[in-house]
Amino acid sequence: MPKVSTIRDVAEHASVSKATVSRYLNRSLALPPETAKRIDDAIRALNYRQNSLARRLSLGSSETIGLAMPDVANPFFAEIADEVELAASKLGYGVALCITRNQLERESLYLRWLDTRHLDGLILVTNRPDDGTLRTLIGERRNIVLIDEDVPGTEVPKVFVDNVEGGYLATRHLIEAGHRRIGHITGPKALLTVQERFDGYRRALAQADIAFDATLVRFGAYERQFGHDAAVDLLDLPSPPTAVFASSDYLAVGMLEALRDRQLEVPRDMSIVGFDDMEFANLLMPPISTLRQSARDLGRTGVEMLLERLAGKRQGATDTPPTVHRLPVRLIERASVARPRHD
Repeated sequence: MPKVSTIRDVAEHASVSKATVSRYLNRSLALPPETAKRIDDAIRALNYRQNSLARRLSLGSSETIGLAMPDVANPFFAEIADEVELAASKLGYGVALCITRNQLERESLYLRWLDTRHLDGLILVTNRPDDGTLRTLIGERRNIVLIDEDVPGTEVPKVFVDNVEGGYLATRHLIEAGHRRIGHITGPKALLTVQERFDGYRRALAQADIAFDATLVRFGAYERQFGHDAAVDLLDLPSPPTAVFASSDYLAVGMLEALRDRQLEVPRDMSIVGFDDMEFANLLMPPISTLRQSARDLGRTGVEMLLERLAGKRQGATDTPPTVHRLPVRLIERASVARPRHD
């Protein structure tokens, strides 16, 4: 294997110091034309290839941001990742994809990567309640943007959708179809999206003078299996709901499976509204009515906010108060909602 030339080899060949070569390559030193030519000739003669990462680090930037998220098998997260890479590349940045599997130790690891300078900043998508560990780690760093879910108590830029409005629109749609006994299946109680969509659900009930019934609500996990189990639970009530607002499309899929197991049909026996508008929502039988939130807008806005923060830091600007950016949601009506069979 041929010997790989180093910056020291170039310096010796050109009869200059290693520091001179380094500063010349980093464009931080102006040299006499003769000296510059000797270095250029040495680089060509030795076929020297500069380590681009080392060069960028020497300039105080890796030109790479991280995206830490639970997984990419979930279509919602995959769409965020695709848009983050696209938006970052247009602005001259690479993206390191960091899969956390929703585990605290992995989230903590990627946050600490910021201290190595191999990442200029990090976009974090967590999907579980924080015990205070993430709040502490994020509090020690400023080049972070949170998207989709919050880590309470942190002072960094954040991008969320209008979850309260989404919960309200979903529930109101079911009320307008004639339903009065409306269930709600959702994720972990401590999550921002869960609390806000639940608040929207309760607001719509109150506006329609429908008494809130806690027995119709199931908190759990944003997983298909929980959607299935929670639906079974509701169906076994003495007076089951005639409609359910599921706060994710994955939960709605689990509900469909449970209803089919009982030989019940949607929307004849139960109406369903989901949340997310994942690609598969329109391919289900029946296609699911849902609240559309744009994963791409979340990803793109997260990149823009992070790079704006990094640019201000490089220019020596003092940190401006971190902002929370809210993106709109929209009700998508399909075939999973009908009037209840018995008023």
